[in-house]
Parts: sequence; C-alpha cells; structure tokens
Amino acid sequence: MAGNKTFLKLALITLAVFCLGRAPLVLAEQPIDQIKQTVDHVTRVLKETGSNPNASKADTVEKIRLVLLPQFDFAEMAKRSLGSYWRSLNGRENEFVGVFTAFVEKSYMETLESYRGEKVLYLRERVEQNFAQVDTQIVPARGDAIAVSYRLHLVEGQWKVYDVVVENISLVNNYRSQFSRILATASVDELLSKLRAKGSGKPV
Repeated sequence: MAGNKTFLKLALITLAVFCLGRAPLVLAEQPIDQIKQTVDHVTRVLKETGSNPNASKADTVEKIRLVLLPQFDFAEMAKRSLGSYWRSLNGRENEFVGVFTAFVEKSYMETLESYRGEKVLYLRERVEQNFAQVDTQIVPARGDAIAVSYRLHLVEGQWKVYDVVVENISLVNNYRSQFSRILATASVDELLSKLRAKGSGKPV
C-alpha cells in the first residue's frame, strides 16, 4: 500500500478544500458551489499554519478533522473499496469501516502537509438525481495541470464524497485492486491488521 502516498498527495490536496468551515445544510447546495465557497477559508488556514512557526500542528489537524471528515461517506467508500469481499465480513462491517476510516484519515492528514498554495480551477459539474461529479484541475506553480474529479452522492440532504479520481485513476478502484490482491491469499483479519498499522503510523 506504499504506492498510495503519491496518488493521495494529488487527490487529497484539493479534497482538503472541500467542506471546511461549513455548517450542516438543510438543503444541499450545488456541489460545485459547495467547493467554491470553502476554498478561500481552507487556503487561509493552511497558509497561516505554514507561515506561523508557533502554530500547533495538532490543533490545526484537529480543526480540520472535526469539520472536514464528517463530509466524507466513509461507509460507502469502504464498501466500494472492498468490492465483492464486503459480503464476507459477516457482521463486521462497522469494524471494517472504522479501521478503513482511520487508515484514510492518517494518509489524508499527512497529505495536507504538502500543500503549497496550488491553484484550483473549477471546470464543470454533472448532477444526476442523487449522484454528482465535480471536475477540477490542480494548477501547480510549475508543471502541467492535474485533472481531479470528485464523485458525490446525497446522504440525508447533504452531498458527501465517496470517491476521488485523479488523471482518470479512481481512489476507490485503487484501494479495491490492492485489497483484492491481499485477500486473494490472506484473511480479512490480516487485511484489518495491515490497515490498523497504517492508520496508526506503525510499519507494516
């Protein structure tokens, strides 16, 4: 699972600007508006942290964690990442979602540290009933723009992210491929052990 770090660095830098600083919505905004309204706030938080030598990393991480992470549908992300093996959990679905969430959260928070003020362009959104996709580009100071798309669905009137696609590579599909390779020769307990180790920062 070491190969995920580069992928996540691209996928999650922009995802970090997705929902920070927003109150819960009674009616869902358009997904692209939801992103646009928050990018300035998050950019300011990250820039202030980077320019203040006395800023507490723990406080910044906790602020982001408490506000941002509830905007993800980790249960849906975990289910899609496990694919057909989801049926083999036999009552352990909540356990898997919890471990998976900690694993993704750890990778996510590490990725935020690499933010360097990249510009984000919002290209288009597509909404079909309860599903949506927002297409964006990350524009670095040097190099080519990177295509990043967010896949969302409505959960109790609020848009939540269940997948991110970077240069046509799906985060969920990437996880599913890796989990399938592990489970082809190992048990669910062994996969959970690997994810727990990654989520805690311990070497696997």
